[in-house]
Amino acid sequence: MLQGFIVLMACWLAGEVLVNLLALSLPGSVAGMLILLAVALGRRGVGKPTAEVGGVLLSHLALLFVPAGVGLMEHGRLFAEEGLGMLAVLVLSTAVTMAVTAVTLKWLLARRKAES
Repeated sequence: MLQGFIVLMACWLAGEVLVNLLALSLPGSVAGMLILLAVALGRRGVGKPTAEVGGVLLSHLALLFVPAGVGLMEHGRLFAEEGLGMLAVLVLSTAVTMAVTAVTLKWLLARRKAES
């Protein structure tokens, strides 16, 4: 399990370094996820230890939203003033995320079918 955690942290750290070196306007964690995706595609999977750690982290995902919820409560006035615009951005970004996920899944399934 430690090996899987090290893989995840190495991808995150590589993403942070890459973003800082190239001065990208992208969060380092997102770059790290893209690096992990590239590794997974190149190796045809992330490996059992990394998958196990990912499962554990996903099972506790709700705990990671607590700080964000506290932040929302502290900035209630801001949401009263800008809430409609934020809601529009949230709905649009969710729709784009769902569309990109669907296209990616379709591509991955076609690739798997072609390989077998």
